[in-house]
Amino acid sequence: MFKITCLVGRSLVGHLTRNLHQTAAASSSAVWKLGKINHVAIAVPDIDKATALYRDVLKAKVSEKHPQPEHGVYTVFVQMGDTKIELLYPLGDKSPIKNFLEKNTSGGMHHICIEVDNIEAAMKDLKAKKIRLLSETAKIGAHGKPVVFLHPKDCNGVLVELEQA
Repeated sequence: MFKITCLVGRSLVGHLTRNLHQTAAASSSAVWKLGKINHVAIAVPDIDKATALYRDVLKAKVSEKHPQPEHGVYTVFVQMGDTKIELLYPLGDKSPIKNFLEKNTSGGMHHICIEVDNIEAAMKDLKAKKIRLLSETAKIGAHGKPVVFLHPKDCNGVLVELEQA
């Protein structure tokens, strides 16, 4: 079985989730809980080649390529037990993934997505704790659920996506 620690590093994921758990627990006004890792997103310079690696070489179950115009990306999800890898490829000239790939031409880890049980409460609580959100409101993500991204400078250098469970 492929381990997520290969992509992110056990200590980074542990540190990040501990910090977010502590932030959630420390607030008496927060009525939200941090859940499991939903997916790790990888920006890829060739989505068809990356999909073939997971599907044909590693024999993983992969989705079709789906455009996500609101987010400026194409996505492919690789199912791995109770978590996923999300392959990201630019959709349009203003895609944030296009900018990422210009700086990281071979691709690489883009973000980690963690489930929360109440995204609105989480957003309110995190803003009160000076954790910057990259949008004022949650948007509908690739799974059809509300998502919001947290500023990497406030999350130990990691772009964190929170998704309503």
